[in-house]
Amino acid sequence: MQGAFREHRRAFESLNCEVVEVRKPADLQGIQGLVFPGGESTTIGKLLQNEGLGDRIKELAAQDMPMFGTCAGMILLAKYIDDSDQYRLNLMDITVKRNAFGRQIASFEANITIPALGNDPVRAVFIRAPYVQEVAPNVGILAEYEGKIVFVRQGNMIASAFHPELTPDKRVHQYFLNIISEYQ
Repeated sequence: MQGAFREHRRAFESLNCEVVEVRKPADLQGIQGLVFPGGESTTIGKLLQNEGLGDRIKELAAQDMPMFGTCAGMILLAKYIDDSDQYRLNLMDITVKRNAFGRQIASFEANITIPALGNDPVRAVFIRAPYVQEVAPNVGILAEYEGKIVFVRQGNMIASAFHPELTPDKRVHQYFLNIISEYQ
């Protein structure tokens, strides 16, 4: 609908995955996992509401469909957003802080360690990124950067504050495909 969906598409296609772009509820038919890309969370939220996708996505989440949110997608998946009442899907038991690392000009890249992906660091691209302020006990912390939680998993859902689709490293995308396999 909006955001870095093309980059995610290329990443998944490089892993021999068939990709469907979702813009209407009918597009959700038959898919095995759903990615919420980075972009503008308030805009994506409005589009989810206007197109009637939000309620259908919540139904699919209740049926354990794997979901993956990056940056704005993390915000949309969160149950709580610090200092905001914007639309969200309320699916992950996390509290996020929007634009937590600063404005667009403060965007940066850093190497982060994600033990679930092996010993080699992952290059993480942070663009007006959020971070997770709080997690419920049922949420696993997959990675932190400078003491801030930037990658989490709750059952069939993962969310990252960074943009793995903007680097050549496809381990995060493969990790999500592995989650899809777990829930088949």
